[in-house]
Amino acid sequence: MTSPASSPLPARRPPREGRNFGLLTAAAIITSLGTNGALIAAAFAVLESGGDAGDVGLVAAARTAPLVLFLLIGGAVADRIPRHRVMVAANALNCVSQAVFAWLVLTGSAELWHMMLLTALCGTGQAFFGPASEGMLMSSVDGEHAARAFALFRMSMHGAAIGGAALGGAMIAAMDPGWVLAVDAAAFAVAGALRAFLDVSHIPGRAAGGGLLSDLRDGWREVAGRPWLWAIVLQFSVVVAVVGAAEAVYGPLVARDHLGGARPWGLALAAFGVGTLGGALLMMRWKPRRLLLAGTLCVFPLALPSAGLAIPLPVGGLCGVMFVTGIAIEVFGVSWMTALHQEIPEEKLSRVSAYDWFGSVAMVPLATAAAGPVESLVGRSEALWGCAALIVLVTAGVLLVPDVRNLTRRSTVKDIGAPVAPRESADAESPVGRLG
Repeated sequence: MTSPASSPLPARRPPREGRNFGLLTAAAIITSLGTNGALIAAAFAVLESGGDAGDVGLVAAARTAPLVLFLLIGGAVADRIPRHRVMVAANALNCVSQAVFAWLVLTGSAELWHMMLLTALCGTGQAFFGPASEGMLMSSVDGEHAARAFALFRMSMHGAAIGGAALGGAMIAAMDPGWVLAVDAAAFAVAGALRAFLDVSHIPGRAAGGGLLSDLRDGWREVAGRPWLWAIVLQFSVVVAVVGAAEAVYGPLVARDHLGGARPWGLALAAFGVGTLGGALLMMRWKPRRLLLAGTLCVFPLALPSAGLAIPLPVGGLCGVMFVTGIAIEVFGVSWMTALHQEIPEEKLSRVSAYDWFGSVAMVPLATAAAGPVESLVGRSEALWGCAALIVLVTAGVLLVPDVRNLTRRSTVKDIGAPVAPRESADAESPVGRLG
């Protein structure tokens, strides 16, 4: 059912492709370093201004709400105009909003509504940036080497996220959170400058369309016409929501009551981050032939952290569970990106990515808001077992979709976009070759 990577990337790659991928990766590392520290800094800025946990939640919600509202529009825009321009404009918006946020915090004049408004602008920028970035990344690699490139990109991002969170925490301990926000603003400026040099000459010009709504309908038809695509988007609307509730709400509470406080929970989250790095390294070598079957089977382990918290496991066991989960989610993530790259027409990548992102984040605010009342109604342990059961049930349901089980990798550039040949027998080889 699977075949290992047979050879490493060739020493020589098309200059444009290598240049674009390098610029995208470097810019992503820079922004990830800044943003992961800034997320911690924003929470401490709220608390140091006199806010409480509820105010921290309001600021976090202010970032998520515009992300949900504008994602689909962002995807349509990114398929209408050059994607690198959308990315640079979004980076400029994030740079300005974070610079103002930093200035208000450093001068001691930040109020709750200021912080909510500025984080909402950051969320708006992310709504336009995300689909454009994913479409640009997929346009910057060829079909033969896509999976390895995506694994390398994701590994770089995860490493930067771990480093950014650590750096941000250290900076906050030594100085005002406003300086961390200022560093994030500078990171967006540098990353935007790098992305301005992306070469889009290889991307075909967009044909004149019927408007934004027409583009949104066209993107929806692309999703609805592919059972494997809409089935997994629906699956992850549930999976991401319940994982978010378990890890953002129940995890800290279990750590406080049973594990000894925040430090053990931080170790568990760090183990997850290390696992994602290991998973990305694995996917640089392993090329499962049935992309989505391999990826979907690796979604089942996402139920383990909820189950581990429900027991609850000791710190060492929980760290082990989180490490395995990090590896598993990377197998899915790289397989999923490879499938999108292989199957979706280039001119519709950003719109499809936007529907994918929307499905993943739309239910998160509802799930995190409902976590407390559900705990009061049935108990924390029972709620966590429910989270684990939901992940198992929806993942098993997705495996009932034939296209999820049978979608196969195609090996060469000329194979990308071609219809998949039907399997003639259990041993027949179809062309080998690819959010969340």
